[in-house]
Amino acid sequence: MFPYDRIILVDKNNKIPVYRQIALSITNAIRNGVLKAGTLLPGSRELAKTLGVHRKTVIAAYDELNAQDWIVIIPRKHVAVSEHIPLLKPHDWSQADPSVSYKNSFDLPFRIIERNGFIKETTSASDILIDDGYPDVGLSPIDNLLKTYRSLTSRKHTVKDAHVGTAQGTLKLREELVAYLSETRGLNVTPDNLLITHGAQMSIYLSSQLLLDTSTTIVVAKPNYPIANRAFEETGTKIIEVNIDDDGIDVDAIEKLCKKKKITAVYVIPHHHYPTTVTLSVEKRMKLLELSKQFSFAIIEDDYDYDYHYSSSPYLPLASARHTGSVIYIGSFSKMLDPAIRIGFMVAPKNFISQCTALRNVIDVGGDGYMQNALAIMIKDGELKRHLKKAKKIYHHRRDFLDALLKEKLGKYISYLLPTGGMAIWIRLLPQYPISQLKEMHGLNIKRISAEQNAFRFGFASMDEKELEHTVEFLKIQLQKFNKTP
Repeated sequence: MFPYDRIILVDKNNKIPVYRQIALSITNAIRNGVLKAGTLLPGSRELAKTLGVHRKTVIAAYDELNAQDWIVIIPRKHVAVSEHIPLLKPHDWSQADPSVSYKNSFDLPFRIIERNGFIKETTSASDILIDDGYPDVGLSPIDNLLKTYRSLTSRKHTVKDAHVGTAQGTLKLREELVAYLSETRGLNVTPDNLLITHGAQMSIYLSSQLLLDTSTTIVVAKPNYPIANRAFEETGTKIIEVNIDDDGIDVDAIEKLCKKKKITAVYVIPHHHYPTTVTLSVEKRMKLLELSKQFSFAIIEDDYDYDYHYSSSPYLPLASARHTGSVIYIGSFSKMLDPAIRIGFMVAPKNFISQCTALRNVIDVGGDGYMQNALAIMIKDGELKRHLKKAKKIYHHRRDFLDALLKEKLGKYISYLLPTGGMAIWIRLLPQYPISQLKEMHGLNIKRISAEQNAFRFGFASMDEKELEHTVEFLKIQLQKFNKTP
């Protein structure tokens, strides 16, 4: 008898059901030419005995193979490999177990995005996590948002609304955003000027894909938001970095560049630059807009945390000033509500939004219409505004509380400029305290570190007073060890 127990491998500890294991083994044997077209297979009772499984398990495997046309079942007569299987060269059945297909590498040519592979972030539950500026989800009105979401799924007319026009974003959310952005940011736009995306990163990617290619040049600050830089790199464009100081990106350096070569776009984060948290001064804002007109370059304005300003009223976005339509304005609700709520938006002229929508439609036919409409209701009812007012007060207190802690406990180790708003502080370690050692400390996970700047972002918004005290005390203990390190 053919040694079916050698080609049909059954592992009862495997998560794959046994009948599926049997079916896969027979399929592989047919593919490998071990079982040829027309070969008679043992009856279900006989095979079950050979493999040490229940007869019903073999019947289920045969039924699946029959449904997929790998075998033919003639009731009360025989089971045979289908005659339509092409003849293949047989492999020695005594060779090693058939490999699982996806344990192999993909050896055909394909584009490499990350040479070292995509690195997954791993954090132990016991680690102290210093994020780079996340909101406190406990303060967020997520429960009410989800209640509204659920109610929308149960009404016939709202179900229809949630499935119409989501490539650009539901009309309901875009209409509410028009009023909201006018009131909070001074933007004079229509729903046609808005694209709803899965967060600011998607907006950056879409806009860069339309603006940039191997023949273009974009200017960014140094240091800059690394994910934005990656999006620009993917287009093949040339990236030129200019310095940033306490008043924001070096606009004079941009002017000098423009006089030497064609600049296609400038990427800026005027409100609170990432990672340094500095705010672009009024003088630099005005000059950047003038340079954009004079040298015909686009401005990609990333305004990810506009709503959190503590010392005074925030500067209005560049997009709210008089310009020729060359400012692409990007915002996000993730910093307002929860990083898991992937809803962002882009504001630009109608023809640019139209092409961004078309490109987005190639990879993603639309967002979550229910969630977008639920958010629209939250904005219309004033709940988002009330939440931001409450959160801003609490984050302001946490910033000042952390400021006092840093001065008291870490003053001799660090320097920093207290930001006027936002959800993080950019902390520089003094030269004798290398950030590399802090990064390697067990039990500590810092999301955003710059070895070149010897600095890190301390996100304070997501921590209460007790957590802030515990984290700063832990940092103090670790920094005290630096002098003792041989």
